[in-house]
Amino acid sequence: MIYLKALVLFLLTANICMADELLDQIHARLTKATITRGAFEQTKQLKVLRKPLISTGTFIYDKSRGIAWKTLSPVPSLLLISDTRLWTAQGEQPVPAAFGKVFQAMLGADLAQLAAAFDIAGAVRKVAWQVSLVPKDEMLKKVISRMQLSGDQELRMLEIFESNGNISTLHFQNIIHPDRLTAGEEADFAHLSP
Repeated sequence: MIYLKALVLFLLTANICMADELLDQIHARLTKATITRGAFEQTKQLKVLRKPLISTGTFIYDKSRGIAWKTLSPVPSLLLISDTRLWTAQGEQPVPAAFGKVFQAMLGADLAQLAAAFDIAGAVRKVAWQVSLVPKDEMLKKVISRMQLSGDQELRMLEIFESNGNISTLHFQNIIHPDRLTAGEEADFAHLSP
């Protein structure tokens, strides 16, 4: 029985070390920047529809402010996400801490934050990496069953497998790291409460 307990403890520790090592390898490749700007294409496959919904737009990640997600097509909209707040044209509301932090961690290359919120598995290859994330937070599990991230020096693709069977796939392109926000981006972030 002692050997069985030792084996279980070893396997659990090895899995944690492998996840940490995996995240360290990916972190070493990722571009570290306080601001990231790019374009996205999102395909959402709903269980109840035959054809996927497709939207395109831009995003901006600012380490100190959060994420501005601007959908340009098919229906223009703006979504702002901070650690604790979510803003749309309908107003502002609090969000569960896990939700706000997870999306900022993904776009901000804060892999330690991801390790705290998810069980992690994945692989690193010569020029690319892939990670599967399964939420630890019970509230988040009710919405997301798992996420798949892949990239190179940047996050290039994010797949979100929702608990209800819907799947969202986001492709990120034209990623740059400017020194500062534009006046329009500053105005967008001004909607969020401090």
